[in-house]
Amino acid sequence: MKTNMLNTFSVRDLRIRSGDLVKCAAKGKLSVITKWGRPSVLAIPFDRRLVALGLDKDLALFLFERKLVTLAKAAKIAGVTLDEFMDLLAQTGTVAVDYPVAELDDEMKLPRP
Repeated sequence: MKTNMLNTFSVRDLRIRSGDLVKCAAKGKLSVITKWGRPSVLAIPFDRRLVALGLDKDLALFLFERKLVTLAKAAKIAGVTLDEFMDLLAQTGTVAVDYPVAELDDEMKLPRP
């Protein structure tokens, strides 16, 4: 099974498709390896950011950038406060709020108290 950012491999799949797992990582995709239908291993792409920031912060950024978790959840995964996570977003050049133009226009038209 495959979604946009997360691939799933069974242990049995890995016997014949281990190359696919490596290709997914090279494309920056997370993969879950299951055993008997249950998640067993999370495979994360290994890159410079992972080394520089550590697993918790890199994973939180990865999930947040792909809109898989909220800002608050990403901060929790990273093990930092919301303010500290927003600072991390700024340091890495990651956009904290990404409104579609139409939604932002609607937001700006709302009456202010």
